[in-house]
Amino acid sequence: MLWSNDLAATILFYGQTLGFTLDEYNETWGWCHLHKDDVALMFARPNEHEPYNGKPVCTGSFYIYTDEVDALWEKLKTQCTIGYAIGNFPHNMREFAIYDNNGYMLQFGRELAENEAVDEWEE
Repeated sequence: MLWSNDLAATILFYGQTLGFTLDEYNETWGWCHLHKDDVALMFARPNEHEPYNGKPVCTGSFYIYTDEVDALWEKLKTQCTIGYAIGNFPHNMREFAIYDNNGYMLQFGRELAENEAVDEWEE
């Protein structure tokens, strides 16, 4: 369950920008459920009994595997805040990262094909 101060903006971002489908939204509860293919996410307004300063409460990121990583990058690179640009990484993945409207990092990637080389990285 991910927290969002603005569920309407979150539903809009995930629906229009990322192509997710809204499965259920309950304004009274302050909760929604969205999905795209095999990925499902739930968002809720922050719990009034937990400390929350409006920033995402997450120590990591959300990794979404997709065979369409290049097409998705082309679509999102000018629509979103970029975490890092697309590349072929030493851990055998072609991937990129964006931030959603709440500040959560979303990574999209696929395994490198046998004929794809890892990009050169500066240390």
